Amino acid sequence: MPGDCRNIYKICRKSAGLTQEAAAERLGISVESLRAYETGQRIPPNEVVELMVILYNAQHLAYQHLRETNALYSSVVPEVRPKSVLEASAKLTNRIFSFAESHADRRLLRIAEDNVIDEGERPEFNAIMEDLQEIVEAALELRCARESS
Repeated sequence: MPGDCRNIYKICRKSAGLTQEAAAERLGISVESLRAYETGQRIPPNEVVELMVILYNAQHLAYQHLRETNALYSSVVPEVRPKSVLEASAKLTNRIFSFAESHADRRLLRIAEDNVIDEGERPEFNAIMEDLQEIVEAALELRCARESS
């Protein structure tokens, strides 16, 4: 795992206010295993990360873990950056309005109506898909947003 994401498990545990001992006990794993995950010596199995997400109340941990450990996932699902609920809501709303105001939905229907995307339509289709990817990213960021303290 890259160095900047190696401690995602530790960061989330500390944000939840738990010691390694308390977290390990609640997760049903040894302190040594948790320490190995938090120092990057081992990658936790998805089942353990799922429990961490619940225990630490850190939905973004699931996305980050999968992006760092699964090449297919990281090539399909956009990066989820930490944002406040307000910031994530504003970003999502702005992306949706921008998409609607550009009439990209209508252009997409025109391209798709014959069930063929020809070479002349491909650049516009790709641009629409990039806009939709930004909407998906913003929606995931909102899903993972935390209330500002």
